This record gives sequence, C-alpha cells and structure tokens, in this order.
Amino acid sequence: MKRTLVTILLILVYLTGIGQTLKTPNYRKFDRRWFHFGFMLGLNTADLYVIPTTNTALTPGLVNFTTKSYPGFNLGIISSFKLGHPTVSLRIIPSLSFMEREVNYHFIDDNGEDEMIQRKIESTNLDFPLLIKYRTLRYNNFAAYFVGGVQYTIDLQSKQDVAQIFSNPYLKLKKHDFQGQIGVGVDFFLPYFKFGFEVKMSHSIVNSLYQDNTRLSKPFDKVYNRVVWFSLTFEG
Repeated sequence: MKRTLVTILLILVYLTGIGQTLKTPNYRKFDRRWFHFGFMLGLNTADLYVIPTTNTALTPGLVNFTTKSYPGFNLGIISSFKLGHPTVSLRIIPSLSFMEREVNYHFIDDNGEDEMIQRKIESTNLDFPLLIKYRTLRYNNFAAYFVGGVQYTIDLQSKQDVAQIFSNPYLKLKKHDFQGQIGVGVDFFLPYFKFGFEVKMSHSIVNSLYQDNTRLSKPFDKVYNRVVWFSLTFEG
C-alpha cells in the first residue's frame, strides 16, 4: 500500500510539471459554487491486519496462518461543500462496496498430519466517509489534492449474529466498523464537469474481530480491516 501511494505521488509531481503554456480555463463557475454533487466508481483491494494472541495455550496445533486480499468494486454518491475557499471542501460520499478476503490456517492434528483450513470472508458494505479535501490552486485545467477523514461502515453480510457451526467454524467479523482514511488524487476540469482520479487507504481504528472462542478466532487477539481504494469521480 505504501508503494502504491508513493507511485501516485510521483505521478502527481510529473503531471504538475507538464504543460508550460497557459490554457483557457474550463468550467470557471465550478470554484464559485458552494456545493457540488456527483458520483464515484472504483475498485478496491481489501485485506486483514491480524495481531495474534500471545497465549499459545489457546492455539494448540497451529503452525501458522496467512491472509490474502482480493479485488472488489464500489460506487458512491458525492456531496461536496466548499469551506470558505475553493481549495478546501467537506466531502460526504455514501457508498456501496463489495469486498472479499481470505484467511488460511495450517494446523497439525493429534496424529501429526497437516490440516489446512481456508476461510473466505465476503462483505457487502454501506460506507459513510466524512472527508476533508485540500487541493492546489488550478494550474490550467489541472489540480492535485489530498483527502483525509473517518469512515463508518456497516457490513450487510456480517455473520456476527449468525449461529456458529463449531464442527466447521468460520471467522466472524463485527458488523460495525470505524476507519481512518487518507488519500491523494488529481482533478481535471473539463468543459462541463470535473473528472478526478484518486487513491485512498482505509484502516480500522477499532478491533473488528468478533471473538466467539472457536479454533479459528482464538489464535487472534485483534483483527483490523484495511482497504486500498482506486476511484474515478465525476462532479458537476
């Protein structure tokens, strides 16, 4: 994720340097308006950051575990409100996102045989990010920006309240999550609307593990959701 953000920042530096001649500004009234609406389309890659328990008595036979991320997609509605100056705005983006993660366990059973367990965790989320956006002044029809804030997420597919199957358990994550979010992006002002591309990272600020004392949840002390978002924005 850090490598992705560094790459995007280098692209922004490159884009800022191109175009040495001034051009006629597109969509001049955009910066004069106090609020804007639009929509967002994007992809995401979700993963889990896991902190294992230090009590080895809770994890008999466990050799190791790994997590794996999968691609997903998201869409949202943008509401953007200017905060005094055109370069600073408050953004509310109710979104629907689809994600998938995987946890793989390697156990050794009582007979000394390897036992591999794979569990996929699918989520359909309603996301409610509240972000502050700070962008540069327009250079021709281009601007770069930074966003940061918090997000509340409710997982409509959460199995938190579903009865556990102890003979074939699954890993439960909590239905509600709170995340911090930061990102960078670029805006391109076209004649009749503004087009943008942004990359963001989200990370849970609360423990997302629903501990129900199964052999799949006992090895973990805390579990945090983390997501990288790649989004296209369209605002009028």
